[in-house]
Amino acid sequence: MRQPARHAEVDPEIAKQILLYFVRKPQAADSLEGIARWRLLEERLSRTVKQTEEVVKWLVSKGYLQEIEPMGCTKLYRLDPRRQDQAVRFLAGINSAKRHTSRTQ
Repeated sequence: MRQPARHAEVDPEIAKQILLYFVRKPQAADSLEGIARWRLLEERLSRTVKQTEEVVKWLVSKGYLQEIEPMGCTKLYRLDPRRQDQAVRFLAGINSAKRHTSRTQ
C-alpha cells in the first residue's frame, strides 16, 4: 500500500478556501496558477474592503462624510455639503505634505 506523501504544515484556512471554491463549483477545473490568481484577488479584495471600511468610518467620524440608510437598502456615504470647504482644505494639506516629503527625500 502506498504511503501518503508528507506535506509541510498546511494552513487550514487556505485549504478551506480552495476546497470551498471547488465544492461550490463542482464542474470547475483550474491550474495551480489559476487557483493562486483567484485566491490572491479574493484576499486583496477582502483586505481592500476592510481598509476602505476603516477609512470611511474615520471620515464619517470627522464629519466629512455622511452615512445614510435608505429604507431597505445598503448604507450609502456622501460628502457632507456643510463640510465641503473643510474637506477641500484637508485634501490640500495632504497634497502639500506629500510634495514636501518627496522634495526632502
